[in-house]
This record gives sequence, structure tokens and C-alpha cells, in this order.
Amino acid sequence: MLNSDLMSGVLKRVLSHGGDYADIFVEQRRVTSIRLEDGKVEKVMAGIDSGVGIRLISGGKTSYAFTNDSSVDSLVSLADALRRSFQSTTAPPVLDLKRALPNADFAIRISPDEVPMEKKIALVEKADQIARSSDKRIRQVSASYRDTTQNVQIATSEGTFAEDERTHTLWLIHVIASDDGIIQTGYETAGGNIGFELFDEPIVEELSLKASKRAVRMLGAGRAAGGRMPVVISSEAGGTMIHEAIGHGLEADLAQHGLSVYSNKLGQEVASRLVTVIDDATLPCKRGSYRFDDEGTPSRRIVLVDKGRLSGYLYDRLSAMRDGVKSTGNGRRESYQHRPIPRMSNTFIAPGNVSPEEVVRFTWNGLFVRKMGGGQVNTVTGDFVFDVQEGYKIENGVLGEAVREATLTGNGPSVLRSIDMVASDLGFSIGTCGKDSQGIPVSDAMPTLRISEIVVGGEISHQR
Repeated sequence: MLNSDLMSGVLKRVLSHGGDYADIFVEQRRVTSIRLEDGKVEKVMAGIDSGVGIRLISGGKTSYAFTNDSSVDSLVSLADALRRSFQSTTAPPVLDLKRALPNADFAIRISPDEVPMEKKIALVEKADQIARSSDKRIRQVSASYRDTTQNVQIATSEGTFAEDERTHTLWLIHVIASDDGIIQTGYETAGGNIGFELFDEPIVEELSLKASKRAVRMLGAGRAAGGRMPVVISSEAGGTMIHEAIGHGLEADLAQHGLSVYSNKLGQEVASRLVTVIDDATLPCKRGSYRFDDEGTPSRRIVLVDKGRLSGYLYDRLSAMRDGVKSTGNGRRESYQHRPIPRMSNTFIAPGNVSPEEVVRFTWNGLFVRKMGGGQVNTVTGDFVFDVQEGYKIENGVLGEAVREATLTGNGPSVLRSIDMVASDLGFSIGTCGKDSQGIPVSDAMPTLRISEIVVGGEISHQR
């Protein structure tokens, strides 16, 4: 890692020919990754990567350079390459870097670096054993373990010096079951900004069995009925829909370029009054949490939609400069090889006041979604489609038989306006969010809620 005096000197050199803003991002990342396929550990990888990225912004344009050589000569060479991008008589800034203080802190009780590799491998082997022994119709199991410790330093021409250590531990299982020509899958994950204490509870046993049972259960499910109907989405499904249907559209760079259905709608009603959307990187143990973003801005809680009205966007420094506001602390990047862009952290719909059971009981007929699958969204129009991995009929206000091959198709703003019940629970899901060829850790969540009407793709019955 670099000392603050060296970073200050490099920033002065970058800005010596002019520019509006400059920063340095220093990263050291230690990674362990294990993958098991078909009963065999196929991959075990451990390594360290480190490097430095330097950015210069002038006139709303960005120049970015990076290197894995953190020597003084290498950094000076990078600074000279960047400053040649601009020719100005602006005097070099006088920088006095001051250490930034975070708004949140996270304690890691068991560092994954201190855990023997054999113990990590045992987690995926146990997952395979439990899943396969649960039912003879389980045909394939894949399980993965990954831990990452990322140490970063950020210095900016605004005088900020920030340091953060982020420890992410991740475990997942994917199960395939088949019978009589029908194939179904089950998928479960666990992880977050947390150490090996993640496995203090028997989550490997519980989630391996849960994924297996889901795959087997859906083998006997009938085809979902298609058409427009009420849909209840369980908190167990996580927040995939809110992440895709509105989250990306509230990232300021997309909104500023007209690539979001939520562009120029600040203060307008974009959802039901029951809907409040929050992005909060300060939540303990969540996968999208951090003390500082990748531009040195302290993380914080941001209300994006307040009782149905759009109240804010997610900003990094560049997009904030364009709108004349402050960054919200959402400037994130995959690594030192990437420039920061506005990204979500932990995004969720705030819980309501009714019980999850009431939401189902007051839905006479429709579809209940317990687990979402994959999906995609067009941020410009807001149109989306999602697969339902585990769904059930709702008949006379109670859950009925399981159904398979259902999809949900709709438009983000329309669906958000159609939410007419929001329960008091909250369930998180985790993932790696992709944007501009960068993947970052995130989590998202929703309470159990009801959409009064949405298009469900499935089997259409023809009556005469």
C-alpha cells in the first residue's frame, strides 16, 4: 500500500496541466475460490492481485490509467500520461490529505485467511453429499466457495484520504433433478461482508437440503396457467425484481443520458404510496456493504423512492458534478483496472404493516412466487421479464399446488404502481451485479407484497 505523501505528490503531478478533479485508487486483493462439479473438486485457486488506478476528470470527460506496478517511477509515468491529456495554465493544487471517517464499521470475527484450505473444501464436499443423498432423482450438483479480502486506499484532489478493508465470504449450491423427461433446478446462496463465522450456523446442511427439495418438488408441479392475474411475491424470493425493475434505472449516469425510464422524474410519483425504496451500504454483514465507496466517499443510507415519489438517484463523483450535487457514496468499481461508475449496494423496498399471511389470505386467486429465477430489464422502457423458479397457485386465499415454467412480464413503473399490499417481513438475496463489463457484490430485498395484476407467462387454456 502507498503512503499519503506519495499519493499527494502523484495527484499534484496529474493536475499540473489542469483538470477539475483527480483521484488514486490502490488495491490489494486476496482470493480463495473452490468449485465442485459432479462429486469432484474441479478447481482450487488462491492468489493475490494488486495495483493502482489513477483518474483525471476535466470538462466532464474522464481519462483513466492503471498499473500493477506501484513503484514511484511507474506512478509518475502514469501521472505524466494523464496530465498530457490536458493543456492548461491552471496552477497545481496544494493538497493536504486528511483521513476520512466512515459512517459505519464492520467487525470480522473469523478472517477467512486464517482458516485452513481443507476446512473450506469440506464445505463444498458436504453440500454435494447432502444434496445427492436427499433424493435419487438428483442428477447433478455443483457447489462453490469463495472468500475475498480487499484492502483499498483512495486519495482525492479534494483532500480526502480513505482506507477500507472488505471481507466477502460466499457459498452457493446448484442442484439439477430430473424424472420422466422433466428437468428442474434448485439454487441457494449465502454470504456477505462477513468472515468465516458465516458457517457458525448449519447453513450448508440447511441450504443444500432446501435446494434439493425445491428441485424435486417442482418435478411434480403442473404447468403454470398464463394470463393477467394478481401475484404475491414472497420475501423468500429476495429483491431481484426491485433491483432490475427500478434499481438500475436510478443510477445517475443512466438517468442523465436518457437511458432510464426514470429520467427527469424527480419528485414525481413512480410507484404506489406503499412503496419506499432504499439503498443502504451501511447494513452490517450484507454483501453490498462498505465503509467507503471506491472514490473515498463514506457510505450512507439513501431514500430513492419515498412513499411512491422519486426522491433521489445514485451518484458517483462524475455524475454528481454533472448535476451539481454531492456524491451519494455509490461510486463503485470491480477492481483497480476499472473506473468507478454509479452502482447499487444493498437495495430494498421498506417493509409495510400487514403480515405475510394476510397478503395471501386477501388474494382470492393468483400466483404465489417463493423463489425467483433469472431475468432481464430494458432500463430505457422499464420493460422486464423474470423466470419463476418456485411458484404456487393461490386458490380461495390459500396456497395450492406447485406450478412450473411461469414467467412474470411487465413494466417497472406500472408494476410498482400496482403494488397494493406490503408485508412487515424482509428477505435478502445476494449476487454479483453486472454493468459496463464490471461485476460488483450487491444484495437486494423485498417484503412479501402483492401486485394487483401482472402478466404471467404459462399455459393458456382455450375455452369455447
